Amino acid sequence: MRILVVEDDRKLSDILVHILEREGYGVDAVFDGQTGLDYGRSGLYDAIILDVMLPNLTGFEVIRALRSSQVPTPVLMLTALGALPDKIEGLDGGADQYVTKPFSPKELLARLRALLRRVDEAPLEKLTVGSTTLDGASYSLTCMDESVQLSGQEYLLARLLFQNPDHVLTRARIAEGAWGPGEQVEDHSIDAYVSLLRKKLRFLGSPVRIEAERGVGYRLVP
Repeated sequence: MRILVVEDDRKLSDILVHILEREGYGVDAVFDGQTGLDYGRSGLYDAIILDVMLPNLTGFEVIRALRSSQVPTPVLMLTALGALPDKIEGLDGGADQYVTKPFSPKELLARLRALLRRVDEAPLEKLTVGSTTLDGASYSLTCMDESVQLSGQEYLLARLLFQNPDHVLTRARIAEGAWGPGEQVEDHSIDAYVSLLRKKLRFLGSPVRIEAERGVGYRLVP
């Protein structure tokens, strides 16, 4: 597997490259946002580790541009900006994971493995609920003539909901089905991704909606 590292701190970039190569990954490293965007659009990478505070383009701008270009490559944002609004901006832009500095190399690798494993294991299927189709090959939602791109984590959550229309899924079931067994997923992370999917369904004009069951979880309503 090949990983793209976009980090302007050369010393930290070298450390990341060393950690990843020691684990057997192929790694390319670039040092500014525009170059990271150009490399990321190539489609050559299995995952991207992306800093936020970058020259030319910020990491937030890079992830938004990647998703608007329909690049589904999983993105792990690695940044010193750990406040909740910054995390929400990164996730809202299409990031799949958000790790704050300083970080544990073991945690970083574990999150990267989990991200790659979840996306790799996701079947390339089409699921249709009402007039809305979830496409596993392109990581997209389509309704009528409109289509919108999903991040890897958004797709995994959408897949679980589309596989169980009109069934209430508990938060524990959502965490296990969309993040993986044993993953520690906070409620606000699930809520954030549900919010992202709701926005994209509204953008499409889809009649499908995600309803909250207070104190329990969520269900997809055709």
